[in-house]
Formats: sequence, C-alpha cells, structure tokens
Amino acid sequence: MWHAIATVEQAGQARPALVLGEELFDLAGVVQAARGAGLAVGEMISVAALLQSWESQAGQLRALAEAVPGLRAAGAIQPLQGGYTLAVPFVPGRIFATASNYYEHAAEMGTELAPRTESSPYCFMKAESSVTATETDVVMPDGTEKLDWEVELAVVIGRTCKDVPVERAYEVIAGYTVFNDISARDLNRRTDYPFKHDWFRGKSFDTFGPMGPWIVPRDCIAEPQKLRMRLQVNGDVMQDGTAEGMIFNIAEQIAYLSSILTLKPGDLIATGTPDGVGMGRGVYLKPGDEMVASIDRIGSIRNKVVASGR
Repeated sequence: MWHAIATVEQAGQARPALVLGEELFDLAGVVQAARGAGLAVGEMISVAALLQSWESQAGQLRALAEAVPGLRAAGAIQPLQGGYTLAVPFVPGRIFATASNYYEHAAEMGTELAPRTESSPYCFMKAESSVTATETDVVMPDGTEKLDWEVELAVVIGRTCKDVPVERAYEVIAGYTVFNDISARDLNRRTDYPFKHDWFRGKSFDTFGPMGPWIVPRDCIAEPQKLRMRLQVNGDVMQDGTAEGMIFNIAEQIAYLSSILTLKPGDLIATGTPDGVGMGRGVYLKPGDEMVASIDRIGSIRNKVVASGR
C-alpha cells in the first residue's frame, strides 16, 4: 500500500502525519487507535525519530497504513480537515548533492565529462539550513542575478552504513522525497581566489533547498530509476525527464559516498537534475516567479521567489 510520512504544523506545534492518497492522518492518533484495536506499535513522535530507527519502524508504519481504512470505517480516526500547513518532513543531518549527473544537463551547461568508465560521481555538500517547505518563499539574495532551479529525486538514508556495495545499496534507503536545488549561478564562480568554483556559496543560502512534501518509503516505489520528474515556472514546463537519465544511478551514488564516509540515518542525497534548467535556457528566476517541482509517485512542492528585502 502506498503511503508517506509528513510533518504538519498546527496551532504552533509540529507533529508527524501519515499520508494515504490525498488524505493526511495525525500519526499519534492512528497509533492510539491501532493499539485500541489490538495492534502492537511503538511511539512515533517525529519523522526524524522514525528515521533514526527506520529498520524497526518501517514495518510498523506499513502496518499502520494498512490498518487505516478499517480504523476509519470504525470511526476511530478521521483525516485532518484543515488548519495545518506542511513543514519540511525533517531537517537532514547532511545534504549530499551530485553535480552534472545527467548527460543532457551536462551538455546544456557546457560541462565536458570524462568517459564514465574513467570517472566517479561528483558530489558536494549543501547546508542543511537551506531546506524549506512547500508553499514557502525562496528568498533571492541581493548579490545574484542568475537564480536557477533544479528538480531532483532525493534519497533519504535509513541506516548507518559504510562501504556499501552497489548490489546492496537499496537496503540502506528509508525513502524518497522531492528536492529543488536552488542555485545562484553567478555566485557559483569566483575570481578572487585561484579556486574558480564555490558550490557552497552558490547553493547554501537559506531557502535554497525546497523539499517535500513528504517522504515515501522505499518499498512503495518499485523502480525509482523510472520516476518522471518535472519543474514548472509560472505554469510553463521547464524540466521534464526521468531518473533513467542519470549517469551514475542511485545505488552507485550511495556506494561512492559510503566509500568515503559513514552515511547515517537522516542523511539526504540529491541525485542530480535533468536538462531544462534556467542557465541552459538563458532564463533566470525573478521575484514573483512560482516554481512547482514534481516527481511521479511522490508528489509536488510549490515555492514562490521573493526579494531579500534587505
């Protein structure tokens, strides 16, 4: 059964929610009702806590999702009726991002790639403080004139792991979410140092990581490499591709990163973007523009660009 986990804010409090179809249910309420029906489940106080013990919690979460129709029919639970907003599902411990990971995107950016057999994923880190929820504003810094979008399939790690072989990489995944890797292209480059690229500055401003709307568990998506992703700006489709276009697939990225460092529950990997970004088109975001980033089987996030106001 397809389900997801979200974080909602209501009356000044944040709490986890279970998502089924178009409806959200207070997770604590579902747990309480399920216990009353004889289902043995533990406490589920936050999405972050779920991820920290994902291996034991994933099965319980699935059992709760399967119990929801019966509990609802019995009047034990009801979906949330409004008065809430979707927050970021959780704040990642670390954000790893993979650059130029689609051949067509590399071509539109003028990136010369070595043969795949002679290279490995090019990964960088993006500040976790950049994340922002759907329906929130992306703040355009005063110092950029080339603000850009990048829809990406994000992988959430659910197990502490090191040196993960490619063939076992999916075992360490908790789930998937939508990520929009906002980039200030003109701040990605520097002339005041011999180091010409500054990925941190160009991609780590506050609000430069729209994320959500929720996390879909790994077992709910049989073939993530076939997921279709799109990004619209003011209703116009800018990006439309599938994860099949990756140069290094999800498993290879996990294997590469875990060969360098220990991955931990709550780490997030933004796996690259297909072609259609603003820099490739010569069109950039401006205050008032609205972006909608979508991935099939996961959902959509909507964010508006605003001036910094400084």
